[in-house]
Amino acid sequence: MQAPPIIENRLFEPKFKRIPTYPMKRIFCLSALAFSLLFPSCYYDVEEELYPEIDCDTQNVTYSGTVQPILSENCLVCHSAAVNTAGITLEGYNNLKVYVDNGRFLGAIQHRPGFSPMPQGAAQLPECDILKIEEWITSGAPNN
Repeated sequence: MQAPPIIENRLFEPKFKRIPTYPMKRIFCLSALAFSLLFPSCYYDVEEELYPEIDCDTQNVTYSGTVQPILSENCLVCHSAAVNTAGITLEGYNNLKVYVDNGRFLGAIQHRPGFSPMPQGAAQLPECDILKIEEWITSGAPNN
């Protein structure tokens, strides 16, 4: 018996030739290397750049020139004589002095435990403003 003739069947011939795997591995490795160079894993931070020193002048702090403007900007929206939120009025030296003397004012602006943090619903006052108020209180909270 004679073998059947071999018929070329081009229906099952792949349309694309198979790409050898070694160039694909090379492309993948080079891509991974390029990607890793974009995102370095180690970096150097300079503490002075991350946490710059605050240039805060606490010399010659006065009620009228330093403390009263801080109060006007941050506190009197709620604690003026007209609004009087929670029955606390900080408008005017004599009203503020009551809360300075009993420690509630400084405890509130420093967000100390046991005190209602002020300003309420907002970020704490800038550190420099708090330092200025502390200096004024340490100096006896004079009406100047």
